[in-house]
Amino acid sequence: MDITYLENERRRKAIKYTTVGTVLGLLIITAFIISMNTGYMRLTPFEVLKTLFGAGTSKQHLVLFEFRLPRIVISVLVGAGLAVSGCILQGVSRNALADPGILGINAGAGLAVVLFITYMKKAGITSVFLLPLLSLVGAGLTAALIFSLAYKKNQGLMPIRLILVGIAVAAGISAAMIVLTIKLDPQQYQFVQVWLAGSIWGTNWKYVTALLPWIVILLPYVFYKSRIFNVLQLGDHAAVGLGTPVERERLKMLSAAVALAASCVAVGGGIGFVGLIGPHLARRLVGPSYQVLLPASALAGGLLLLVADTLGRSVMQPSEIPTGIVVAIIGAPYFLYLLAKSKA
Repeated sequence: MDITYLENERRRKAIKYTTVGTVLGLLIITAFIISMNTGYMRLTPFEVLKTLFGAGTSKQHLVLFEFRLPRIVISVLVGAGLAVSGCILQGVSRNALADPGILGINAGAGLAVVLFITYMKKAGITSVFLLPLLSLVGAGLTAALIFSLAYKKNQGLMPIRLILVGIAVAAGISAAMIVLTIKLDPQQYQFVQVWLAGSIWGTNWKYVTALLPWIVILLPYVFYKSRIFNVLQLGDHAAVGLGTPVERERLKMLSAAVALAASCVAVGGGIGFVGLIGPHLARRLVGPSYQVLLPASALAGGLLLLVADTLGRSVMQPSEIPTGIVVAIIGAPYFLYLLAKSKA
């Protein structure tokens, strides 16, 4: 009887996970199609279909293939990367409020980008591929500082201490970026302001090419390590008792989270809250098991950022609301709600 019950329960969960994944995938496809039809230049579904098959005008081809499609693809990739990064940080720190934006990791990556723009004015096309690497350096140093300050001997990472240290470090880095922007010429200053607002500014295929290897390599690696997260949730002593090298695995996962956040920030700008909302939404849909939570977070994050970018381009035409602001409108109240519920 017990075996039959367990089999039925396993089958029920498998059906639930498959249904959730399918629904999220269909929602992303729907948002993808709507986003292709949305923008300052209106394209009907029929015109989009014709253009996709090579029968559209040169203007329609330019708008769809050179502006909208790269931006849509980047929105999905950045959303997925940031959400998985947030899920990793929440799992490793056992802090439901952890997020690469809130913890200041995004700010560290942003500082590296601003320094690059300030002192390397003529880097040319190579800058597209250098930005993720430089962002990784900035994010990595910032993460090391934050986690070292939040760590307390014999107690590990303190959840509320981690949030407070992250907010303080992010505020200091933001102040440094403001000072740096004073030295920029008007064109550079405008770019930095757009970047800081969280606009999906990398709207051509070069940026897709620069971001894609990071996502393709890191996401499967994190999914492969999903069982480690489940063990870590039992606590360090229990994990060590089960034969898990806790500190080494934690360092690997934190490195993956920082690399995901840095590469996404380099292309997508200073977008926050996706790493907070995506994992929480996924956890409500599929539960706490990281084998399904991590892929669900990627789908939820991709959907969230794609919808936010589409809304930002369509609500106030011909003006455009930066995607980061749309996400913040959703994310800030949710963060306060989670903070009010937190018992840590």
